[in-house]
Amino acid sequence: MSQLAQDCDAINLSQGFPSFDPDPRLLSLIDHHLRNGANQYAPMPGVPALRNEIAAKVERLYGRNANPDTEVTVCTGATEGLFSAIMAIVRPGDEVIVLDPAYDSYEPAVTLAGGRTLHVPLNGMANGDFGVDWQRLNDTVNDKTRLIILNFPHNPTGAILSAQDLDQLADIVRDRALYLLSDEVYEHIVFDGQAHQSLLRHDELWERSMVLSSFGKTCHATGWKVGYCVAPAQLSAEFRKIHQFTCFSVVTPIQYALADFMREQPEHYHGLSSFYENKRDYFAGLLEDSSLTLRPAQSTFFQIVDYSALSQESDADFAIRLTKEIGVASIPISVFCETPPTGHFLRFCFAKDDATLAEAAGRLCKL
Repeated sequence: MSQLAQDCDAINLSQGFPSFDPDPRLLSLIDHHLRNGANQYAPMPGVPALRNEIAAKVERLYGRNANPDTEVTVCTGATEGLFSAIMAIVRPGDEVIVLDPAYDSYEPAVTLAGGRTLHVPLNGMANGDFGVDWQRLNDTVNDKTRLIILNFPHNPTGAILSAQDLDQLADIVRDRALYLLSDEVYEHIVFDGQAHQSLLRHDELWERSMVLSSFGKTCHATGWKVGYCVAPAQLSAEFRKIHQFTCFSVVTPIQYALADFMREQPEHYHGLSSFYENKRDYFAGLLEDSSLTLRPAQSTFFQIVDYSALSQESDADFAIRLTKEIGVASIPISVFCETPPTGHFLRFCFAKDDATLAEAAGRLCKL
């Protein structure tokens, strides 16, 4: 869709990247380390100073005392981390459960590892009220289940988990020989006063979890491709066996700069939720006079929009037509699902400047 947007000179609200730059102080720190010798290989698990700052943040936020030497690994974005985690855990013949809509990198990695992906749809695909069907998830788990992949805050729906949800997940996995992979790249973008319920908070779940996060989402810098994996020492050791041959080490000067920035400004992510909540509300307000309907997203920088009042065509066809005819690109939800969902939904990215959102909404309101 980004390529189609470029070809059509359309406003690109499809691919999830912000239209604004990182903090100027962080950029100056990168420049400093680029010019002062930090241009050779970093240690395979990550620069120690950055791992120390990640561990300190994890303890402040979630009360998890992760050892920076044995339980924190810096990776080339969350995507490489997800791939390395799946390859470390999944064996030929294993089954892996994902929750649809599911981010599109999960299943290919499972397939490459020789596993089979089972899709459990979220509730509420018909009305936009998304949540985990815990009974269906429990019924899907069997002796072949090796891994459950979770993604909350959720892309593309913006759904979040509650503390009670974590307890229900613990009930399902207890006494079963399976692992959890938690994609939490939007951990700092949760709205309406809610708190992100990381698997790192839960003692029982932590013992079997690999938790992935991303500086790209937190620092408005998706192109840097720097993320990290936090996992118990035994799982981290297995993760690193793959990571060292997938990328070996992550870009050095950016690691040093991030470590300095986190040490100088440990509160750097505090305003992120309110910043994006204002973007969400602004975009939703602009669409009030349109024929599109929505429930405000609970998290992330994506908004699901129902277009059923305008068309009954497939979401892929409608997304392509909007891009070509009015010049606004979105993502069809069906591409995240094994079975096309009931309903008519598109995903729009509101991580854009106000002028871009206003122009896009103006075009959508003319439909």
